[in-house]
Amino acid sequence: QVQLVESGGGLVQAGGSLRLSCAASESIFSIDVMGWYRQAPGKQRELVAYITSAGRTVYGDSVKGRCTISRDNAKNTVYLEMNSLKPEDTAVYSCNAVISFRGSYWGQGTQVTVSS
Repeated sequence: QVQLVESGGGLVQAGGSLRLSCAASESIFSIDVMGWYRQAPGKQRELVAYITSAGRTVYGDSVKGRCTISRDNAKNTVYLEMNSLKPEDTAVYSCNAVISFRGSYWGQGTQVTVSS
């Protein structure tokens, strides 16, 4: 079972930046897709961004142009750089890993709060 540990959340003012990290317990070479999702109170979980093992990236419409997802294979870590944060970005951000023939795994999440 893959363990995913998120970090980097916190309180930031609107217009600010944060970098979230997701550290995996095993080599991310074995992970087909790693992504970030978020869920705000009373809302459905939505895709923020994901990156494939080949380096292909996809971003949710609400964050396009403001976020960058990247991976450091040597550190088994995926990062989410978020800029120009808005109050509506406030949510719990969770890391997800999808491995063929094994399944989907989630971290416990990290809270991001953007104050106006």
